Amino acid sequence: MAAHLTSFRVRFGELDPYQHVNHAVYVAYLEAGRTEALESIGLGLHVLADLGWQIVVVDLQMRFRAAAQAGDTVTIETTVADLGAVTSRWNQRILRGEQVLVEGSVRAGATDLTGRPKRIPKELVDRLAQLA
Repeated sequence: MAAHLTSFRVRFGELDPYQHVNHAVYVAYLEAGRTEALESIGLGLHVLADLGWQIVVVDLQMRFRAAAQAGDTVTIETTVADLGAVTSRWNQRILRGEQVLVEGSVRAGATDLTGRPKRIPKELVDRLAQLA
């Protein structure tokens, strides 16, 4: 499967005093991209919760290359790079057209609903592999 794509139009409230998207907003964009990618393979957050699972961020790295501004449409490109027994690594890019604005790498852990780490069952690994 190709990378999952999610697009947003930058809103005024997401801007910093310099009139470009505040750095913290990009974290929310990445989260939304991962959530939409999970939805696309039938693992929306409500489905995961019904199955007794959570996928939680344990490490986040970002590299900022250029700024988005009000009115821009940005696209979040999301892939799963590695699938382990308990953790997965997600590579994401935020683009404006073909221009890379932000690169992100997220390590996520699988837990039960109390936050206790759990091995990812094969059926969930198989679904997540669709994003690889």
